[in-house]
Amino acid sequence: MLKSSYTGCLIEAGIDEAGRGCFAGPVFAAAVIFSKDYKNPLINDSKKISEIKRYAIRSQIEKDALAYAIAKVDNERIDEINILNASYLAMNKAVEQLKTEPLLLLVDGNRFINHTTIKHQCIVKGDQKYLSIAAASILAKTYRDEYMGILHEEFPMYDWKNNKGYPTRKHKIAIARFGITQYHRKSFNINEQLKLFQ
Repeated sequence: MLKSSYTGCLIEAGIDEAGRGCFAGPVFAAAVIFSKDYKNPLINDSKKISEIKRYAIRSQIEKDALAYAIAKVDNERIDEINILNASYLAMNKAVEQLKTEPLLLLVDGNRFINHTTIKHQCIVKGDQKYLSIAAASILAKTYRDEYMGILHEEFPMYDWKNNKGYPTRKHKIAIARFGITQYHRKSFNINEQLKLFQ
């Protein structure tokens, strides 16, 4: 069972992102607020849960959360400010969209640039320690996966419905054959990585 609260008293929002290491598509982030005594043994790091279970748990998270929000930053903005800053931006946008204002942000990872006046605490592997961060990881992951499925319909040759924009072998072969799309991240130096692949 992951922990319900970091402080035990403050309104806390768990924050996480999805899609940082992709060749294509936006980066998504989510913020989730639960009651300080909330418990749910099914919630865990999104990477440790099957796709089918992630969507089932997502529905429960959205039902149980005091507040939640999802935000994205597209590939063009990622190219402008780099993926790390884009991840921070997506996280901040998610926090700003919360209908309940938290008093503390629990951020997955070891670094965060906070655009708000709310205090934050970075937690390494936080999605394996705190329910709100794990829930945020599930929301960010599932909403991004759905979005990449929509983009897949426009460009099925890249297999985004399966690889979600990550640099799989099939994705790399498609880039080598067809080039890149308007959804690819040009700042990721894809051509240089393809040289290594070839």
